[in-house]
Amino acid sequence: MKRRDILKSIPIITLAAGIPGSIYKYDAFGKIKYAKKSIDYFEELGVDKVINASATMTWLSGSLMLPEVLEAINSTAHDFADMYQLQDKAGFKIAEMLNCEAAMVTSGAACALVLGTAAAITGFDSEKRKLIPNLPGKRPEVIMQKNHRYVFDQAITTTGAKIIEVDNEEEMHKAFNKNTVMALFFNAAESWYGIKNNISHEKFVAICKDHNVPSFIDAAADVPPVENLFKYQKMGFDMVTFSGGKMIRGPQSAGLLFGKASLIEAAKLNYSPHEAPIGRPMKVNKEEIFGMYAALKSYLEKDHDKEWQQWMDRTAKISAILDKMEGVETKVVIPQGPANVFPTLDVIWDTDKFKISGSQLYDKLKAGTPSIVTSKTIKNNMEFINVGVVLLQPVQVSLVANQIKKALKSSI
Repeated sequence: MKRRDILKSIPIITLAAGIPGSIYKYDAFGKIKYAKKSIDYFEELGVDKVINASATMTWLSGSLMLPEVLEAINSTAHDFADMYQLQDKAGFKIAEMLNCEAAMVTSGAACALVLGTAAAITGFDSEKRKLIPNLPGKRPEVIMQKNHRYVFDQAITTTGAKIIEVDNEEEMHKAFNKNTVMALFFNAAESWYGIKNNISHEKFVAICKDHNVPSFIDAAADVPPVENLFKYQKMGFDMVTFSGGKMIRGPQSAGLLFGKASLIEAAKLNYSPHEAPIGRPMKVNKEEIFGMYAALKSYLEKDHDKEWQQWMDRTAKISAILDKMEGVETKVVIPQGPANVFPTLDVIWDTDKFKISGSQLYDKLKAGTPSIVTSKTIKNNMEFINVGVVLLQPVQVSLVANQIKKALKSSI
């Protein structure tokens, strides 16, 4: 029997039905036919939808993926791929876009920290890849400024490495020895802790080069501005990581690791789809790789000045509503950087008139319908809220302002 005769004998309605509840169905030839999604999974699981008037926090699911990213994910979800080839091909294109030697997609910036450190430890030694993080002998060492220590440096010690703290350039020079495999610079230390780097970016790189040891910079949340994607590699850092799921607006579970080709290739060997390396549990699927590629491409092509003006317009719109309230003041805040450099809005009120604290207002907004998550902040012994505008949908801008207004009025 010929194939066309077999197909004729199968009821078309059965083939077209597909999987119950799915967002796509198949025709008689196995071609995808998209159907309208009818299931609200938030409702089915009882999960609240949240308006993110804060920042690209992981606990708030990062940012929202761009339409181009969703298209890349949906259009590639129905075919298989050789994951070795995909990582290589996507990495090659990403490296072209970033003007660097090599690049790869990781499962977030934290994964990139693990893989970058593993690359510095193992190089192309297959035995070391099998043994990491339990290498024989003394532990590999990674140098960091003491005031750069942060929660995510546990990704470094996951590889079995030991972190060596230094306070200044002289101590950094003395810290290098035969066990030193890498030095890590936490780019957002100034933003997180409000302190100056004891060792500048340029000096840090220069000292690493003096000792022929790779330098790695964690710049996870450090776009905008878009120029930062190129800035640190130009300084001479051997490896750079950015989160993909923050302002680049790729998949929340994706990130970028790029820089010196030999290190990126060594990082790939410590990663899926290779079997049993330290990075295997952190794998990204093919849709995330395609999605991250699409996100970066879109981010580099967009009009960043226009986007910035849109953000400023949002702060103005919220201010126009809240500043009309006697005893309420708003102020645009733009961090000096290097992390989370985009406009936000401080909302301050007269606590003699409005009997509500910053924490109470935060909680009231979060518990409301819709749930709105802002940020709590304290300055000059005053507790108030800060409203992030960059992740709001256009229709949510006035809604957020009016909900804040309503909550404040109810406290009089």
